[in-house]
Parts: sequence; structure tokens; C-alpha cells
Amino acid sequence: MQLCISNHSRSNFYRFLNPISHIVGKEPKTVAGIGVACLYNHAPHSYHSDVWFVKVVSTLCIQSSTTSLSGFHSDYLRNHLSPSIAFEVIRRLNGYHCNGKLAFDFFQFTRLNLNVTHSIATYNVLLRSLCQMGFHDLAKLVYEYMRVDGHLPDGSVLGLLVSSFAQAGNFDFAKQLLSHAQSDNVEIRSFVYNNFLTLLVRRNRVQEAVSFFSGHISKSQCYCPDTCTFNIVIRGLCRVGEVEKAFELFNDMGSFGCSPDVVTYNALINGLSRVGEADRGLELLREVQSGNVFSPDVVTYTSVISGYCKLGNMEMASSIYDEMISSGVKPSLITFNVLIDGFGKSGDMSSACSTYEKMLCCGCLPDVVTFTSLIDGYCRSGKVDQGLRLWDEMNERNLAPNVYTFAILINSLCKENRINEARDLLRQLRRREDIVPKPFIYNPVIDGLCKAGNVVEANVVVAEMEAKKCNPDKFTYTILIIGHCMKGKMSEAMTIFTKMLDVGCAPDRITVHSFISCLLKAGMPKEAYRIKQAALEGLNLEMSSLRRSPSTAMLQIRTIPPMPGVKELASDWFVVVHHHTCCIGLCRSGIYAAEMTGGIEMRTLILLESSIKAVDICNATRDGIEKIRLWQKHLEIVLCALNSCQRTIGKGNRFPLTEEQREEVEKGVRELGMVFDACKNGLDLLEREVREVFWKIMSCRTEGSELLNKRNTSG
Repeated sequence: MQLCISNHSRSNFYRFLNPISHIVGKEPKTVAGIGVACLYNHAPHSYHSDVWFVKVVSTLCIQSSTTSLSGFHSDYLRNHLSPSIAFEVIRRLNGYHCNGKLAFDFFQFTRLNLNVTHSIATYNVLLRSLCQMGFHDLAKLVYEYMRVDGHLPDGSVLGLLVSSFAQAGNFDFAKQLLSHAQSDNVEIRSFVYNNFLTLLVRRNRVQEAVSFFSGHISKSQCYCPDTCTFNIVIRGLCRVGEVEKAFELFNDMGSFGCSPDVVTYNALINGLSRVGEADRGLELLREVQSGNVFSPDVVTYTSVISGYCKLGNMEMASSIYDEMISSGVKPSLITFNVLIDGFGKSGDMSSACSTYEKMLCCGCLPDVVTFTSLIDGYCRSGKVDQGLRLWDEMNERNLAPNVYTFAILINSLCKENRINEARDLLRQLRRREDIVPKPFIYNPVIDGLCKAGNVVEANVVVAEMEAKKCNPDKFTYTILIIGHCMKGKMSEAMTIFTKMLDVGCAPDRITVHSFISCLLKAGMPKEAYRIKQAALEGLNLEMSSLRRSPSTAMLQIRTIPPMPGVKELASDWFVVVHHHTCCIGLCRSGIYAAEMTGGIEMRTLILLESSIKAVDICNATRDGIEKIRLWQKHLEIVLCALNSCQRTIGKGNRFPLTEEQREEVEKGVRELGMVFDACKNGLDLLEREVREVFWKIMSCRTEGSELLNKRNTSG
């Protein structure tokens, strides 16, 4: 690029060429070369010359680098570059040239090499531009320079820094900035604190938000929390199920001069609904209705309705809906979706369809959640074809199915042994670039193919799964391992197990035991021993406790909350009793597979159906046999407790046990543990046979699983 200048300017340029001829070496023809020479033609203390000077320095920065500035004209810049000129150069580089990195380089060069004391305006411009461009490391360095030079950012700039660093995930430095603001008595607007807390809650760092609130905000002399601040923390606590802590904050609001509003009550009611305490949520609704400050809105009513829908109490949910209509509050799309989902889960598809018609009459257009809930309801009722018709209607309305829609239909089709149709849905999913599926979508198809003996196609599905960046989980590997074993492909099963370990997917006890059982049946004891050693030594599984732990009794009661797309196949009871190397499993149901994603952690529970079979211990002493019989009697106590709880819950219920039910079950297990301790001497006599007992019981579990698979296939 050549610079066109007048003859007069060129003559001035040559007049100043001699002092720098030893630097330039020849007549400069580039912008950078002429700019360096023209610096010496700069007449200070003139507005026009200052503007010209800023342009020349900016051009030098663009065409060259800060190192060339050091080599060409450090002395001149040191004598003539004022803080105001430096500010204009930095602002020009930021605004006109949109080069924040170069502006920082010029700032750092002039500060360190030319000893320029930059103004607070320069720091503010740099901090804003660097944060907006995502150069947070450079912004942090500028902030440190700023404090060293004795400047303090104002509340506006500091708020920008806190929000920017928090959005970038650097919460520690954001908290450090707020601490500096407090120690420097810099006034921070409530919006900054509230935005910071909101970002913490959105990143699922609720406990960190609570700690920051109690340790910093509530004790700050520069800022007093407002109602919005409390609402953010209360909403975060309710989201993670810490409702009682949320009520503690709710009760403390008055001490800070804050009064709860409808948002506060909505957060608490929603939190109570999440933990299955809809009645308490209804009490809060009545409290809002009795007050004269504000009235419940659609969110308030919808939260209460959602709570009763989750409990399966659709009569009460419908009553609250009617009350909402009579009070003049118009239901939203979410309200209708909650009701449709509740009716579908309770098996009342007639009411679900009626609610759908009401929704259309109210002018609410159905969305993907609406259709997913309807499809889920029909699939629960065994009407998969009706669900497929709704799938087609979704496509006609240009509504793209989400991950839950795919999961529900695929799982339901596989339950009816319609593997080919489920396979077609997977092919449609493969074309969806906007969905990154989870393993629980593929697992039913892989399982169905393996049960049908088509392990080759199952491997193809796994390859498609990995192509979609969906890594197989332990259930995928378990299905593949057992499927290949059933086909007699033991070497392929070993390869899959090795791959499972290589990718860091730790197999659970069921995977290891099932695989070992298959290897033993295939006459491969050495391979079975190697698998067991790998599990014990390399993965530190529960099996390791079988060799080291004292006699203990353990009860695991697992539940999962209802969500759209979650399929419950049976109630979940699982009692495991450990004694040295002996493990006896008791399962009271069929397979329970429930998986979820999307803002909530994925939980997968698999419960293998089995029956307690008598174990023949030929060499046991009479005392040992008597103790075993005594243990079996106390085991019946546990079974009675479990049966009692199961009767109270009923078919299809998906909710946690009450405290009384938990105490009843735990009492039986405690008695079972006491029996183990009492008969320890008798059981010690059976140590020689205990390994044989263990393998027989594992064989019973495998047989029970096979029987269940045959039952599901025939059903």
C-alpha cells in the first residue's frame, strides 16, 4: 500500500528524514516507514496535530507491531505520548479497527517500556472491549495493572466484569471482584449480585450460590439483598429439592426488610410439588389467596396442579384447574401439558384427549411436549399404533420430535417385539443433526436384536450410535456381552468387555457376574477368573467388598420422579445381603428401567427378576443348617414388609415411600442383620462351601433373567 501525499508534505518528510536515516536506512515508501518519519514532523500542543498523531501511531500499530515501535521511535514516543493521546490510540484501535488484542499490546508496551501512566478512562475502555471480545485473561491482567496504578473501576465497569467472568465460568475471579468492591467501598447495583447468583444457579452450583449469599451478601455493608435476591436463591434450592432450606430463607426475608411476592410463593410451591408435597403447596396457594397484597397467577395454579399430577391425584388436579378458571386466570400451554401428561400417566386417555380439545378451544397451539405426553399415554396403555398416528400428525404440523418422543416410541415398539419399526425410527434419528441422543434410546433396540440372535445388526446399531457421538453405557455393553455369549461368540464378548474397560466404562456387579456365569457355562474357567480379577483389582467394584467386608445387611430402595419420556416398567425393590464372599440377591419384581436426561441427571435402574431358590449345602454342619433356617425365617419378615409397601403403592405408582413405609422395611432389614451377627459362628463353618454357594446363586439370577426375557418376548 502506497501513501499519496502532497509535494509540500513530502518535502517536510525529507526534512525530517536525516535524523532517522540511520534507522530507516533508505527512502521509505510504505505507510509504516512514512509514518515513522512523520512522527518527527509532529507539532505538539495542537488539536489538529494530536489527531494526526493518533492516526499515525494507530497506523504504525496496524501495519507493524509493538516491537517495531520499540525499534523505530521509542525515544520520540516517550517524550510526546501523553495519557490522553494513548487513550485516543487505544480507543481508535478498539472502535475503528475492532482489534482489542492489538489495543492491549499497545497499552502494555507503552506502560512497561515507555512508562506511560494510563488514565482510568483507558482502563475502562480496555476492560469493556476485552470482555466483550472474550479475552478474559487479558482483561484480568488489565484489572491487575489498574489496581497497581491506584485506579478503582466504578460500579458500572465492575458489574460488567463480574457478569462477563461469571458467564465465562470463572466464578472464583468474579467473587474476588465483588470482594474487592466491598473492601474498596465501591457501590454495586443489586442487578450485579442478582445476575451473579442467577448464573450460579443456572450452572447447577446452588450450594455455592447459597454460601455466597450467606457469607457475602447478607453480611455486606455496601449492599442489602432485595426480594429478587431471595427469589433467586429460593428457586435454586427448590430446584435441587432443598425445600426446607428454602423455607428458612423465606422466613429470614423480613429481617432484611424484604417481603415475599408471587414469584417467591411460586418457587416454593413448585419446589414442594417436585418433592411430592402437593398438599403443602396447596396451603401456600390458600395463603396467597387470603392475602390482599397480590393474587395467584397462572404459574401458581399450574405449580399446584403439577404437584397433584405427579402424585397421580388427577381428581384434585382437575379441581384446582376448575378453580383457576372460575377465578378468571387463563391457563397456559404449560398448564394443559401438565394435565395431559398427568392423565396419560394415570391411564386416563379419555380425559387426556378431552384436555387436549380444551386446549385447542382456548387458542393454545400444541407443541412437541403436548404430543410427547399424548404418545407416552397411549404407549402406556398399550396403544402404540395410536401413538404412531400422533407421530405422523406431529410431522404434518412441522413439529420436530424431541429425544423423549423417540425414546418413548422406540421403547414401546421394542416391548411389543416390533424391532424393525423401532429400527426405522433410529434411522430417522440418524438424520437429525440437532439431537445428540443418549444410550437409553438405542439400548432397547440393541437388546431386542440380541434376544433375536441378530448380534450383527446389533453391532451396526452400536456403530451408528457412536457416529452420533453417543457413547455406549454399561447397559449397552452388558446387552452386547450377554447377546454374544448367547450366540456362542465368546471371543467377541471378551473383546467387547475389554473395550468397555479401555474406554473407562466401569461394569457393575451384574455385568461381571452375568459374564462370568456365561464363561463358566461355556467351559472357560480361566477366562472367567481373569474377568473376575480385572473387576476386583482394576475397577474396585462392589465384588471387592465380598472378600473384605464383615457381615452386613444393606437395603437399597430406589425411586425416580415422573417426567415426560420416562418409562416405568415395574416397581423397584432390591435387597442385597453380603456375608464374606457370599452374596444373596432378592428381587421382588421384573426389569425396572427408567432413564431421563435434559436438565436433570440421568438415572438408570435395572432390576433382574429372580426367585429365592434353596441352596443345597451338602457338607454343612447341623448347627449351620439351623442358623440358615433361622435366617430364612427372618428373611420372611423383610418379604412381608416389602409386600406391604408394594400393596400400598399399587400398580404403576412412581413415587417415593413414606417415612412409615421406609421404617417398616428398614426394621425388617435390621432384624436380618442381627440374625447374621447371631449366627456368625455357624456360618463361619461354611466358608469352604461359600464360593460354591455364590456361584449357584448367580446361576439362579441368570436363569431368572432368562425366564423374564422369554416372558417379555412371548408377551
